[in-house]
Amino acid sequence: MAWSYKKSLALVSLGVAVALSGCEDPPKDSVQRGYRGVALEQNYNPEDFATLIQQNQVPEPGTPAPEGGQKASEVYQNVEVLGDLNQAQFTRLMNAITQWVAPEQGCGYCHNLAQGFAYEDVYTKQVSRQMLRMTRDINENWEDHVGATGVTCFTCHRGNNLPEYVWWENADDPRSTNNMLAGWRPDGQNAPNTEVGYTAMPGNPFERYLVGEGDLTQMIRVQGGQALPDPQSTDSIQSTEATYSLMMHQSEALGVNCTYCHNSRSWSDWDQSPPQRVTAWHGQRMTQALNNEHVIPTTEFLPPERLGPTGDAPKINCTTCHQGVYKPLFGANMVKDYPGLDPNLSRDEAAQLRDELGPDHGANYGLQPRIGSENAEPAVDNRF
Repeated sequence: MAWSYKKSLALVSLGVAVALSGCEDPPKDSVQRGYRGVALEQNYNPEDFATLIQQNQVPEPGTPAPEGGQKASEVYQNVEVLGDLNQAQFTRLMNAITQWVAPEQGCGYCHNLAQGFAYEDVYTKQVSRQMLRMTRDINENWEDHVGATGVTCFTCHRGNNLPEYVWWENADDPRSTNNMLAGWRPDGQNAPNTEVGYTAMPGNPFERYLVGEGDLTQMIRVQGGQALPDPQSTDSIQSTEATYSLMMHQSEALGVNCTYCHNSRSWSDWDQSPPQRVTAWHGQRMTQALNNEHVIPTTEFLPPERLGPTGDAPKINCTTCHQGVYKPLFGANMVKDYPGLDPNLSRDEAAQLRDELGPDHGANYGLQPRIGSENAEPAVDNRF
């Protein structure tokens, strides 16, 4: 009897240990992000936060290039995107891109050095040209999402040839047909993965929302506007699961709670939502547009090893830029050092930004939380 009791106790203890292994160790901290009493707060682990800060340092920029001189398009051949820069500015930016995208391979990653820099038959040159168009498009036309901070190649690549966080279309999973009784579905339902926070939601909501020409407002919105059933509603359980899957992805990508963009007492009410929800709204549409207009068109240039199982190009989602942080690189502004990537930014404006933002490039780590408030106005922590 005693042996059975001890054995049972050991098994129970082991089971508890296994169950708790999925829980995160303390410490935990919370930051009030909205009006008190409505749970508009962010929870985070200070140790993880410190690690994220180290992972999101930006490289120091080189000395600004002098003004004047011939344009790059007048000096070099086949300069289709950055030809409006002068020779010094162009060369400086090319050197920076090399460090951001191909620090090990150098210039030879995008150029056939034996044939000369003007040689066109290199797939990486064709793709990088399209990516430069995309970067300029973001900085020029999507300020509602990226603000004045903008993006550079480093925002996504971080020293890698291919950004670490991209996605491809899913090939048909044999488990979806061979094991239907076990709950497998072609959309990855019940197969938890990191993209959707290890939930059992569909594992690839990106094919549904982040490519194609669908109206995201209508596709994502599944909550009714009244308490009683709406006979006009066409939303299904499957579309609701897909919406939640996308929301889980955004939460993981930005390292935030649902309450970063929503007031949980009324998820759909924009008047009660934090302003970040508007920024996210533009971000969803920006990502869809960039995949359609810039990323997918690179498919024709890519070799087989860069394509997914269905022959598609690697595409972007929220994690591609954010990488676990609410603002990529904690909001550090790199465009001010490379104004050639932002058609809206003049050289004088860039110089003024460099003076104003200082050595931290405008990054806001905000390590001192401001928690709680006795006033009606929300207490806001600059970290988020």
